[in-house]
Amino acid sequence: MTATTIRQDLVNLPNILTLFRIALIPVVALFIFFGDPLSCLIAVGLFAIASITDWLDGYIARRQNLVSMTGKFLDPLADKLLVMTALVMLIPLGRLPAWIVIIIVAREITITGLRAMAAGEGLIIAAGTGGKFKTAFQMAGLVGLIAHFTYEVNYLFFTIPVNFHRVGFWLLVISVGFSLWSAWTYFRGFLAAIETQHLNNEEEEKSTASP
Repeated sequence: MTATTIRQDLVNLPNILTLFRIALIPVVALFIFFGDPLSCLIAVGLFAIASITDWLDGYIARRQNLVSMTGKFLDPLADKLLVMTALVMLIPLGRLPAWIVIIIVAREITITGLRAMAAGEGLIIAAGTGGKFKTAFQMAGLVGLIAHFTYEVNYLFFTIPVNFHRVGFWLLVISVGFSLWSAWTYFRGFLAAIETQHLNNEEEEKSTASP
């Protein structure tokens, strides 16, 4: 890609939304750091806005045929930066043990490396449903952990006190389970694709060598 192409890609609407999401990350981190109830609610609102733009930029890119290589790079980068920043900021506040963050970060690095290896071999490995469940539970869990405090939630005719920290923690634990499952599924698919490619190459060599 040329510098001109990248510059043109950056000013299309989906990528502008992605850049806006990246710009929100330090602001979200700042309000998480403050830690008081009002700051936590503001952080939840900003985190929700950032998450919505993740869906919106993809929808607009597909609908208006604005899918670009720059967007394919920036979109997952913005997602990972948002999630990792929130996770790391929650550790010193005592809301999340470091081992959970280590597992999540190690999983993301491993899958990113496998995808790079697969792309280098010309392989496309479809993501499983485990990754979608992982993302859903992870985002919901982070919202709960960022909100942290106990709030009264009105449900029909009842008012129920909800400990958002506890709910968020267990949702994130569930997401870790889906993370490990989806990572294993992807790794297994990667090995199967490599083996299939190897067998196809051998068959091609044999057919080429035979008179």
